[in-house]
Amino acid sequence: MVPRMNDLPQRMAARIVLLDPDDRVLLLRYDNGTPPNGSHWTTPGGGLNAGEDFATGAVRELAEETGWRDIALVREIYWRTLTIDYGGAPMRQHEHWYLARTHPARRPVQGVEATHAADGIAAWRWWTLPELDTTAETIWPPELATLVRSALRG
Repeated sequence: MVPRMNDLPQRMAARIVLLDPDDRVLLLRYDNGTPPNGSHWTTPGGGLNAGEDFATGAVRELAEETGWRDIALVREIYWRTLTIDYGGAPMRQHEHWYLARTHPARRPVQGVEATHAADGIAAWRWWTLPELDTTAETIWPPELATLVRSALRG
């Protein structure tokens, strides 16, 4: 029997669309093996801790995944609710997405190799919007380039 969406466990999460001065976006590649997750690129972020609000969770997750503790959020730009596979079981995830900037172009991610290994993060890369438009790689969400362009206009 397939569980109804209302019966699924709920997970709160926050993500950061981090742009460098040339409007490149930082993405992390997760290699989760088999579908439904498989190999995919997405922004830094993850689940909230107990009692944590979305903005605080977004900044904490970014620090954990990049080592950077000097990034300030610009504003919330997106939210969504979706069903994901988490730990081998379906879960209903509620995500809030924030825009942030870093000033060094193509800032390197260093010193977080243990976190990446534990979380299944296989690589990181700065992407241009045209690269996001034309890549054959799996990007989560697929409309990320459109989301970034909208945030830049707003």
